[in-house]
Amino acid sequence: MKNLNEFKRFAGDLQEKDTLMPVVFIGHGSPMNGIEDNVFSDYWKQLGQKIPKPSAVLVVSAHWLSRGTRITAMDFPRTIHDFGGFPRELFEVNYPAPGQPDLAKSTAENISTAQVALDHEWGLDHGTWTVVRHMYPAANIPVLQLSIDYGQSLSYHYELAKELHHLRQKGVLIIGSGNMVHNLRMVAWDKLNEPEYGYDWAIEMNEQFKELIVKGDHRALMDYHKLGKPAQLAIPTPDHYIPLLYTLGLKSEAEPTAFFNDKVVGGSLTMTSAVFGEYK
Repeated sequence: MKNLNEFKRFAGDLQEKDTLMPVVFIGHGSPMNGIEDNVFSDYWKQLGQKIPKPSAVLVVSAHWLSRGTRITAMDFPRTIHDFGGFPRELFEVNYPAPGQPDLAKSTAENISTAQVALDHEWGLDHGTWTVVRHMYPAANIPVLQLSIDYGQSLSYHYELAKELHHLRQKGVLIIGSGNMVHNLRMVAWDKLNEPEYGYDWAIEMNEQFKELIVKGDHRALMDYHKLGKPAQLAIPTPDHYIPLLYTLGLKSEAEPTAFFNDKVVGGSLTMTSAVFGEYK
């Protein structure tokens, strides 16, 4: 374990940068992506090399739903194995990235639309560590999580995200981790090994979501329930969709959008991901 003071010096007082750090939405899919070398995790590795080295990473994960908004504020967040029925190898993973309590405190204090509590219990769930351990395998960058207040409207989350925008100027990489199309009840388990097998409604909504993102029609994306039955099948519950809205709330109007891992898995899940902003 590296010395805590070393991490504090690394993060330090976050300084204003000349350019904005990109914002990323990642379709994280199965926890197994955290230990497998596949097309999805390979791109996460590439992304970690393409994006400027962040001063810290802040993740909004589909797997931390709470009453009220919370932010991890411990020195070393634990690795949470919030799943069952997977190989022992997955449960043995430890991602020992440090936290950054000072950043957590300042972030909470700068949010006016919600009272954000400092959390010392949660840690890094699989919506975070399965992705970030591929991007930053040395675990030498502070990682924090911001919870999703599940009792709030979609517009609430979109507006709250705007209050995090200043972090981009300070080199913080903000990641929304979920899935645009996520219907576990309708997964075609016998088709998991069939590349890009997707139900018609899943493919249709994945394309429509991308079109709306490119057009900048965030209102339509927040009102997805008005997009018909395919949208209701794609998002039976909004937990995996809300992280996308955080990234859209952080996107500046003129910033470019680049999609990656644009694939359907098991018929009813999409891994489609996006980077908003400039990067090499």
